[in-house]
Amino acid sequence: MPLSLLKYGLSDEYPVEVDLPPPKELKSHYDVVIIGGGGHGLAIAYYLSKYHGISNVAVLEKSYLGGGNTARNTAVIRSNYLTSDGVKFYAESVRMFKNLSNEFDFNIMYSERGQLTLAHTDSTVRAFRQRAEVNKHFGGRTEMIDRKQIKELVPCLNLDPAHLPVLAGLWHIDGATARHDAVAWGYAKEAAKRGVEIHQLTEVQDFVVQGNKVTAVKTNRGMVQCGCVVQAIAGASSILMNKLKIRAPIHTYPLQAMVSQPFKPFINPLVSSSALHCYVQQTSRGEIVFGGGSDPYPLYNTRSTLDLKESLLAHAIEMFPFMANVKLMRQWAGMTDMTPDYSPIMGKSPYDNYYLDAGWGTWGFKSTPICGKTMAELVATGRTPDLIKPFELSRFSRFQQVNEMGATAASH
Repeated sequence: MPLSLLKYGLSDEYPVEVDLPPPKELKSHYDVVIIGGGGHGLAIAYYLSKYHGISNVAVLEKSYLGGGNTARNTAVIRSNYLTSDGVKFYAESVRMFKNLSNEFDFNIMYSERGQLTLAHTDSTVRAFRQRAEVNKHFGGRTEMIDRKQIKELVPCLNLDPAHLPVLAGLWHIDGATARHDAVAWGYAKEAAKRGVEIHQLTEVQDFVVQGNKVTAVKTNRGMVQCGCVVQAIAGASSILMNKLKIRAPIHTYPLQAMVSQPFKPFINPLVSSSALHCYVQQTSRGEIVFGGGSDPYPLYNTRSTLDLKESLLAHAIEMFPFMANVKLMRQWAGMTDMTPDYSPIMGKSPYDNYYLDAGWGTWGFKSTPICGKTMAELVATGRTPDLIKPFELSRFSRFQQVNEMGATAASH
């Protein structure tokens, strides 16, 4: 048996499916160049090749696949937003997430667990009632629950913090989590099968513009001609847009999170507090994930800080006092591109062949499938799908913002 296993391992015919082909040189021209090898960029490439037959596509990633905000989020999936435009968009994304493992033949570890958001004031209770009705109107499973129902869902939750007793909760049954790097690799695997080229360690440095079109992209590995370009990066969205003098109301803030050592399962739903600006979940491996609001100052950096750790954990302990003795395992940060109305910028830019997928703030991961599908349709047909029309850059000049402020219990 050991000898046959050794021969199998050393054989030239080792029958293992390779998810990604080996690195290759950049071609001189691509029909579509996608900047950003995270979930969004890879999803756009996948749907372009699958539904529209466009496979002469290059995904350019300055680091490694999914190494930006895709790897730095807390993997929450939900659709309990405030506006009708937001709810419709994210509800479709939740629906698509549920079938991704089957579509990829690759386990993304999707887990529907529900999200419980706590209300500590009368005004929050009123706002949650409105959110529940909007969600139900567009097919989401969201409802208001009282203290007794909250205690049944999360028996270990402290319902009476000293200054902020819990009055009610918004129970979003569709709330879920998925393995974020698995989502990126699933899209990468399937896109590569269809001929999409994925180039890691390839940084976009500048553009060549002729008339009102971007005709070439300059990278650290040379220049490539292109039919069109899709910008799908996080953190540095405004920096890249500045190279083309595209004005957008984006400010970038670090967003930190942390995770504890693993424990036996004790909490199934995701629990967040609108007043404490903190959310807590337990992973399938037993670790406790803590997340909260963005840092209060703009910064292009992914460093962690002690002050955020102290304030965030103090709020988490108010909800779960027994966690005071929990040991942390690691802490990290991502960079969030925030817009004034807390909604993304998707669609056409001032250039005829340059498309924007930016301004995602804290909600980029949960939109990955639907963003990829709709942006691919836009690139392939030149027509903006109705689902993302409200998120066009031009909404700011038209004063038609999609105000999602308060749609999350942390960060806003």
